[in-house]
Amino acid sequence: MSEETTANPESEGRTSRSSGRGGRRGGRRGSASGAASSIPQLKWQDVRNPYQPFKVFRDEHIEAIHRTSMRVLSELGVKVMSETVMDIFEKAGAIVDRSTGFIRIDESLVEEALKTVPGQFTLTPRNPEKRIVMGGNHMTFGLVAGPPNVHDCINGRRSGNYTDYCNFIKLAHHFNAIHLIGNQVVAPIELPANTRHMDTYMANLRYSDIAFHCTAIGEGRVMDAINMLAITRGKKPEELKEEPGLITIISVNSPRLLDEAMSDGLIAMARNGQAVSVTPFTLMGAMTAVSLPAALAQQNAEALFGVVLTQLVNPGAPVMYGSFTSNVDMRSGAPAFGTPENAKANIAGGQLARRYGIPYRTSNANASNAVDLQAAYETGMSTWGAVLGGANIIYHSAGWLEGGLTASYEKLILDVEILQQMMAFMTPVDFAEDELGFDAIASVQPGGHFFGTDHTMARYQDAFYQPILSDWQNYENWEANGAKDALSRATEVWQQALNEYEEPELDPAVVEELEAYKAKRVEEIGLGEP
Repeated sequence: MSEETTANPESEGRTSRSSGRGGRRGGRRGSASGAASSIPQLKWQDVRNPYQPFKVFRDEHIEAIHRTSMRVLSELGVKVMSETVMDIFEKAGAIVDRSTGFIRIDESLVEEALKTVPGQFTLTPRNPEKRIVMGGNHMTFGLVAGPPNVHDCINGRRSGNYTDYCNFIKLAHHFNAIHLIGNQVVAPIELPANTRHMDTYMANLRYSDIAFHCTAIGEGRVMDAINMLAITRGKKPEELKEEPGLITIISVNSPRLLDEAMSDGLIAMARNGQAVSVTPFTLMGAMTAVSLPAALAQQNAEALFGVVLTQLVNPGAPVMYGSFTSNVDMRSGAPAFGTPENAKANIAGGQLARRYGIPYRTSNANASNAVDLQAAYETGMSTWGAVLGGANIIYHSAGWLEGGLTASYEKLILDVEILQQMMAFMTPVDFAEDELGFDAIASVQPGGHFFGTDHTMARYQDAFYQPILSDWQNYENWEANGAKDALSRATEVWQQALNEYEEPELDPAVVEELEAYKAKRVEEIGLGEP
């Protein structure tokens, strides 16, 4: 399995998602018409993680993983299915066996490539106010990507389709905690596989103005995304090389295989200065050896191989270290996510990425088949691993269900709650003298209360995080108001969000140009062009 395969093509102070929309921390969200939304959410912001990344392994353990990875690359190698990749590595001095497709590289080649990897880069979508930064202590949350199915509690589970795809884009635009659209959020399988990327790109650009992940199965899909984004930004496609706005994930088919379509996509992205996250999909006991150190050593070797390739194509091209390591259920072989091993891998991946000075991508997946307790605790476990690991992108962070086979409306709402809680947790605490509150403490007699003090009254509206889903009524009031559990409330929230959604402005002339480009490309692809 991989997150994207040839088998399934497919700042602080900013207060709005679109012109005229505002909000504040813990406050209510305004709309362009000025009508308040009853869905409380945090404002759009450049999320920063102010805490030191956690270390699950000692430095010497990270070095042991590194040394083993270098042995994998130099003694065993990675098999590729692209003559172009063989040419690139051969020119760089790697050992290339064209009869088997194996490429072996030594540590010096890795070290040389790492010298040109940017430690931080920015993605600029069609709305430049929604720029996102990858690297340092910046943290970005991405929408689910790739499921062939979709589910909600009203209509049940069904095959992916374009209507639901568009709804997920609208929800991503509506909720400030989502900064990045994933690749084919839910596959619109009723559309032709070779042109559906044109429809999804169009939806991404029409119904949102945030950054999005483009499909990188071959060069053609990459260039379509670049050309369409350039149209919305009023730029020539080549100008985006210096100001990238797209990202993709290149999945290594673990163990140690990089296919031709993935290679072509990586090369096209790197050559055009767009960001690549090289992400091995490694499940312990299936695609890697069963032990966590062995899985991390293989993940590290595969990720570094792709990172080196981006720099050989275009030194300085933006690239991320991707980690998607978890385990399988040894009784059935089914993937498991949100496990203690998965959380450790999320943290260790961050340690490895920082060792090489590369921005870090991971995920907060779960394996539950329903939006239930399992979905909540597995997502919570993996999210903490990603946050403690210092992730710069937490991919699939809103809407992932059923091990990635289903995009869920209710799960998206649950995830937005979790992401907002993390954002609030990462908000620095003000230690100004008045915040220490000595005068407030002195103003209340022993055994009294602080409800009506000046200190409380000046702060009560946004003193604490205001949740989307939690119901803090007592039992009698909760029962009198319908005894709705969190799942029922989540259904109401996504319906309300879609009802309140407002499409971001896009010049009609730009829409017309996009439609013309789309029609032209669909015709060309139908004639067999890439």
